[in-house]
Amino acid sequence: MKGRVALVTGGTGSIGTEICRQLAKTGCTVAALGHPSEAARMPQWQADLKASGCPVAVELCDLADFAAAGRAIATIEAQLGPADILVNAAGITRDARLAKMTADQWRQVIATNLDSVFNATKAVFEGMCQRGFGRIVNISSVNGQKGQFGQANYSAAKAGMHGFTMAVAQEGAAKGVTVNTVSPGYVATPMTAAIKPEALQKIVAGIPAGRMGTPADIARAVVFLCADEAGYITGANLAVNGGLYMSA
Repeated sequence: MKGRVALVTGGTGSIGTEICRQLAKTGCTVAALGHPSEAARMPQWQADLKASGCPVAVELCDLADFAAAGRAIATIEAQLGPADILVNAAGITRDARLAKMTADQWRQVIATNLDSVFNATKAVFEGMCQRGFGRIVNISSVNGQKGQFGQANYSAAKAGMHGFTMAVAQEGAAKGVTVNTVSPGYVATPMTAAIKPEALQKIVAGIPAGRMGTPADIARAVVFLCADEAGYITGANLAVNGGLYMSA
């Protein structure tokens, strides 16, 4: 993977940061796309990664905005070269029972978690096809596979993400471009740290592996699918959930 240019949306989050780190360790030139609200912490974030031997470029934009996402990716490609790898890891939650979920809560999650996947993929896909190589990995969720109480918006977006994966995989397969999904289970991040302790204890008790996942668990799966040697794997949904949900 040395010399490949990799873009990671949501790359400044907990899982995204580890994906950036592990891709950089393989020799990729990596750029993270984050939200403008994160601007203040970006200098330290970049300094920490650089100190660990994993320099990562950063571009901030609202990925839910089609034009803004396209401009940000064009800026990165002008600086680093055409994208060989795209990891779509941007995501938010706005949990509520359907009876209490607002239209804004629905739209915000669909826009950030699903529209952004279209926006970023649209910006790089044709170029990948023309060059005869591409790796796209979409970070979905176990809750996109099994659903989750209070997450109609999130589960719909994450399920839609894999539908997108399967369709676009068919378009890219003959052109050297693979498109796959990674569906994490519960991962130890600030997002899951917000869950009430008693609820979190019940969740962990239901995971056969006996623990929550780590960002590194997810990143290793992403790196595997991004490798040059993974060219015969496309349209797949790789579950990384400790056995929490298993399907045929």
